[in-house]
Amino acid sequence: MMKQILRWLILGGTLFFLAKALKDNWQEVATIHIDAVGWAILLIATGITLLAHTWAGWVWVWVLQELNQPVCSSEFIQVYLKTNIAKYLPGNIWHYYGRIMAAKNANVSPGAATLSVLLEPLLMAAAALIIVLLGSQFITAKTALTLFIAQLVGLLGVLCVLHPRFLNKATRLLQRMKAKKSASNTLQPVPLSLEKYPLRPLLGELGFLALRGTGFILTLFALSPLNLSQIPLLLGGFSFAWLLGLVVPIAPGGLGVFEATAIALLQQHFPPAVIISATGLYRLVSILAETGGAGLAWLDERLF
Repeated sequence: MMKQILRWLILGGTLFFLAKALKDNWQEVATIHIDAVGWAILLIATGITLLAHTWAGWVWVWVLQELNQPVCSSEFIQVYLKTNIAKYLPGNIWHYYGRIMAAKNANVSPGAATLSVLLEPLLMAAAALIIVLLGSQFITAKTALTLFIAQLVGLLGVLCVLHPRFLNKATRLLQRMKAKKSASNTLQPVPLSLEKYPLRPLLGELGFLALRGTGFILTLFALSPLNLSQIPLLLGGFSFAWLLGLVVPIAPGGLGVFEATAIALLQQHFPPAVIISATGLYRLVSILAETGGAGLAWLDERLF
């Protein structure tokens, strides 16, 4: 009951903040005009965002390979792109479920399939925290030390969870618990473990966040001129907003949470109307890229 109340409070607070921000800056938002060059930049932003999701599918293949599962890269990138759009369904888990089922159908062990989709958001969270710590100029001096320490502790915690020593022990414990609950004790679970730290997938997720951040920066650039010195600020702010959209369970695909966080962080450094418009446009860019990726994966599967 308390969990449901908390979810509704977070959702209500997010919607109220977005509505108030739009109401207070509606006149300025209405005056923003996108010229032909701006539309071309938005098209490039959509292409880069599509590339980011394709790259994320490749990183998922790396995760499965770290778990000693020989998989076809092109096939699993297609699976990733086709299931990605399901994250907007209520529950925010159906894209993971689709990937697990597709991996099982491709003869990937159930344990490896499940662990791969559990590792992916952890790797993404670690990558986002790294970028936030490197580009945390949006933090005010009053809260800088507290937030920096909290982010650093969070990053160290995630990195420790990803360590094979911890992860393998947790996996073996879960396997033993599952075996005890199983009706048949004659079947022993296949040992599942990481042989080394998943450094390559972590670096891959850094690339994913960099590409997503580039798409957001280009979306903002389509509306307003930018300086190179503002890039770290925007990349850090985007990564933090994207991270909150990832971890807040009431927001399928981070819908609403990402926008509210990005506006709150960046409106002190850019005109609020520009930030509001950019976050709304970037949501459209993201959905178009994800839908296009799913469509292209489906066509590629059917034609080739």
